[in-house]
Amino acid sequence: MAEESPKGKALAQLKARNYAAKYQDKGWPLHLTGSEFSKETKTLTGFAVETL
Repeated sequence: MAEESPKGKALAQLKARNYAAKYQDKGWPLHLTGSEFSKETKTLTGFAVETL
């Protein structure tokens, strides 16, 4: 099995499910953090951060 490469799906999932919505009216800086792991090696393969 070939090693999976990061695809940015973790951060996209956070946005699609709108997890930050309940905190957006608090006036705090929000940081979405997406981490992707390999099913094969159980190691981190991708990491992305976006500040809202």
